[in-house]
Amino acid sequence: MLLEESPLVNVSDADLFSSAWQSSAPSSAIYGDPMATFDDIVRGPWPMGLGEAETLWEFLDFYRATLANKCVGLTSEQLKTAPIPSSTLTLLGLVRHLVEVERWWIDVIFFGDADVSVFPTNSDDRDGDFNDLDSVPPEEVISTCVEHWQHWRSRVLGHGLDEQSVATSGRFHDDGTAQHFTLRFIAVHLVEEYARHCGHADLLREALDGSAGH
Repeated sequence: MLLEESPLVNVSDADLFSSAWQSSAPSSAIYGDPMATFDDIVRGPWPMGLGEAETLWEFLDFYRATLANKCVGLTSEQLKTAPIPSSTLTLLGLVRHLVEVERWWIDVIFFGDADVSVFPTNSDDRDGDFNDLDSVPPEEVISTCVEHWQHWRSRVLGHGLDEQSVATSGRFHDDGTAQHFTLRFIAVHLVEEYARHCGHADLLREALDGSAGH
């Protein structure tokens, strides 16, 4: 199978990722496996009774696993198929897009890394992350996605939600004025971004093979 649900994590500290959460990494060791697929990912329960940071990051993991679950059991061609006539969205395009969204917010904005795409895209297509479906094989997109989820999960460990980003962007300012962003804003935005596109994934999967459900 190309592409299922383990608790992505269960944590307990209130304001930072705790050492207890860090020690739970072995249960998610598949994140670091270069041959990992979405079949290896098990979605945990809803985050309940946790502090603010854990709630945000747990929800991000929850929606990562939801996206993975929507792709499990499909062929490469199905993953690249846009089954809704009025849209060009595909499940593979959603995976590619969300990897680039996380890279931009965590690596580029929060940590100040160079802006280098994970996947090659057509520079003339502003939606190339969605549309350039043949530049990287689906299996490689999936294993790269899983590997990067572990990278980002580990990288934010120990950083407080009030911490400001190294880099700036004018993306959310009316006049384009560049500003720094707190890690809290970035975490909330990533949860919002994933939740939105998981809704798209629900519709795409049902249109592809009739599978439905959260």
